[in-house]
Parts: sequence; structure tokens; C-alpha cells
Amino acid sequence: MERRLERFVEGTVGRFFRGGVRPVEIGHRIAREMADSRSVGVKGQPVVANHFVVRLATSDLERFAEVKDSLVRELCDAARDHAREEGWTFMGPVQVEIEGDDAVRGGAIHVRGRMKEADGGVGVLHLPTGQQVVLGEYTVTMGRLSDCTISFDDPNISREHAAIRPDGDGFVLTDNGSTNGTLVNGTPITAHRLVDGDRIDLGATSIEFRAG
Repeated sequence: MERRLERFVEGTVGRFFRGGVRPVEIGHRIAREMADSRSVGVKGQPVVANHFVVRLATSDLERFAEVKDSLVRELCDAARDHAREEGWTFMGPVQVEIEGDDAVRGGAIHVRGRMKEADGGVGVLHLPTGQQVVLGEYTVTMGRLSDCTISFDDPNISREHAAIRPDGDGFVLTDNGSTNGTLVNGTPITAHRLVDGDRIDLGATSIEFRAG
């Protein structure tokens, strides 16, 4: 999280944050809210807050008004990265709202986090092992590499075989140029928007996608 936000303020964007609130400080507060909100989901997975309201002094907010949208995007991405590293999941998309408040003193940061369900659809991957992978805000990678979200010990599966990305209110499966290809319902694909009941085949492994 620190590295991402520090890269964000390098160069011309950094001038908006000199002498005031820094993005990395907001990121730390969001990370703390996530940790403090930890709960156990219905399938036993750790679930954390995904909706955050950041309140700053009006003068601090005005200082970087021109880059507010970019800052919000970076904070959302940093929260997703942090949750992935900690093994946490979300109930819905990550959202960050930044508000000015005359009651907040200069340099202070107030953050309130809560869990908020997705307004759109959700998806679950059912693996042959019986494991279920809930799709959410971040990309799910599949392949032989151990750092893939779902890894396989199958020589017919490429190191970084395929990925599933959130797209609007659904999910899109893409083949990453794998050696043996990715099939959906028996048909090779390069990109495919998943629908309920789709069967995804990678090597000798079949995965079922369920929406709802």
C-alpha cells in the first residue's frame, strides 16, 4: 500500500500534497479500518470493510481538489492490494468517498469503514476439490505458478493460464495466450463473459461458474 501511494505522488502530482495530508497516511487509516472490521463470512473466509468515508479539513481537501478522482482510484487499488496480501475478502466493490468537514482540524484524518454488499451480481467458482472461490473486486488468476490466485499441479496448464476480471455487474474470463487454450462449455475462447452454469476447462480441470 505504501509503495503504491508513494509512486502516486511522485512527479507533478506530489505538489498537491506538500505540507498537508499525504495519501499514504489516508491509506494507513483505511488499512486500520479494514483490520478492525474483520469478520467471518458464511463460508469461513475473513471479510473486511469495503466502503470508506474519509473526512478531512476543508482546507486540506481544497489543496488537492484537482487530483481527487485520481486519489480515490489509487486508494481503492491500494485497499484491494492490501486485502489480497492479507487474504481478506470483500462483500462488494471497494468504494472511497472523501469529504471536507469544517469540524476537522488541519492535518487530521477521520475514516469510517463499513461492509456493503454489491449492488450488482456476484459469482462463485466451484472447483473439483469442493473448494469455492468467491469472485469479487480483484482479478482472479489461474495457472501453475504458486502466486496465482488458483494454482494447479498440471503440466497441461500454463504458468499464467487465464484470468477472471470484474466487468460491470459480471465477470469476464480471458485466456492469457496459454499453450493448450481455455475452453468454456467445450469451446475454445480468448475472452468470454461468464453466465450461470458455464463450465471452464483448463488442462484436465473443470471449474463451474455459478452466478447469483
